[in-house]
Amino acid sequence: MSETPGWSSPDQHPDQPQQPQQPPGYYAPPPPGAQPTIKPGVIPLRPLAVGEIVDGAITTMRRYPQLILGAAAVVAAVTQIIGLLVQLPFLSSITDLATLDPNTMSQEQLAQQLQDSLISSFGGVLLGVLPILFGTVFLSGFVTIVVGHAVLGKPVTFAQAWEEFKPRLLPLVGATLLAGLAIAVGLVFCAIPGIYLYVLFSLVTPALVLERCSVGVAFSRSRALVKNAWWRTFGVLLLTLVIGWVISWIVSLPFGLLGAATTGFSADPFAALSIGSLILSTIGAIIASTITLPFSSAVTVLLYVDRRMRSEGMDIELQRAAGHGGI
Repeated sequence: MSETPGWSSPDQHPDQPQQPQQPPGYYAPPPPGAQPTIKPGVIPLRPLAVGEIVDGAITTMRRYPQLILGAAAVVAAVTQIIGLLVQLPFLSSITDLATLDPNTMSQEQLAQQLQDSLISSFGGVLLGVLPILFGTVFLSGFVTIVVGHAVLGKPVTFAQAWEEFKPRLLPLVGATLLAGLAIAVGLVFCAIPGIYLYVLFSLVTPALVLERCSVGVAFSRSRALVKNAWWRTFGVLLLTLVIGWVISWIVSLPFGLLGAATTGFSADPFAALSIGSLILSTIGAIIASTITLPFSSAVTVLLYVDRRMRSEGMDIELQRAAGHGGI
């Protein structure tokens, strides 16, 4: 963000004195009589506790409801509806599996029918996931810009946020695909490397968007910030995942019950693929995503801010950018 120089990485300001590096997680409390913590926006400008990160994310959503929740609702509605429409033509192939009678088909015919149905189902799922993935990438970058302003207590409009984020959209898509590929490979060979890489690259989005760096530098920045605090970062991300899952479950439960009621609470697993059930589940997914996606994105940004304040003394730069102490 051009008007907030505090976001730049230390490498981008070679003439500025470097803040002393502290041990991982280190935070020295202010001495007696020190100036009170500066809080121009949604968080105090000092290293944050886990509760302050979560509270800051919620506060950001409450202060910018039209901007964040409005954008999230539009993105969730468009992507979920597109995903539903894309998958509808493939439903017949899935439901055909329920009507297969092994007694009237040869082994070759049965194997071919299963293969065709699985390929068709996989294609439908893949085409349905792609718009959701792109929408999630867009929303995470957009929310990053808004949280960047919220940290400094500065107002921002949709047009301003879009102008700042627009040049970073394509690099962010590329970075997300690269990170996703690396994590997927790690998960295929063994779950532990995939989880490790997921946490290690979790701060790529805020680094790429706020520091306006290249994709390669964003990966390096995320790795450097997480390296000495992997377990703490993992804990915050896990807590965010659990909170998001609970919210999604609470929101989606009524729609799932309504969907089951439309099929007479049938025990047939394919009954959940009826048009009525899919529409209801899509509505529930839209509402849940409107809340959980911006929340998780905001937590990630504040986790990035916390890591930089702990390891690079960025709280001083942010105080200057917020208008405290001059620049």
